[in-house]
Amino acid sequence: MPNKTLLATLTLGAAIAFAGPALAEKLKATLDSKSEVPPNTSAATGTADINYDAATKKLTWKVTYSGLSGPATAAHFHGPADAGKNSGVAVAIPNAGSSPVEGSATLTDAQAADLLAGKYYVNIHTAANPGGEIRGQVTK
Repeated sequence: MPNKTLLATLTLGAAIAFAGPALAEKLKATLDSKSEVPPNTSAATGTADINYDAATKKLTWKVTYSGLSGPATAAHFHGPADAGKNSGVAVAIPNAGSSPVEGSATLTDAQAADLLAGKYYVNIHTAANPGGEIRGQVTK
């Protein structure tokens, strides 16, 4: 009888261990000037590779960009907003002055819900485009 209990415990433990990584969501954003509101004429482009771990509520990112009109002065996740709409800063992306920029933040339940519902966008700001030079909606 103890062997069955041990086997059940090990099986349950393995199931929990394997279930953990499945909670991580892989998201992305493709950044360009046409997605800005209003659009601008910058030829800059960028990408954001984003992961969200629901178990820890940890958001991690790697944002890569090139061709900006000047150094990035700031970068953020904005939301909640649909594509074509503007919203305030939800999560700062520190140290965005050079590409690539990597970082992480812990989200609230409300922020996580907006992120996973596609209501966040990544925005990179410059002196020439203080409202944002390139932007991309976060998608799965």
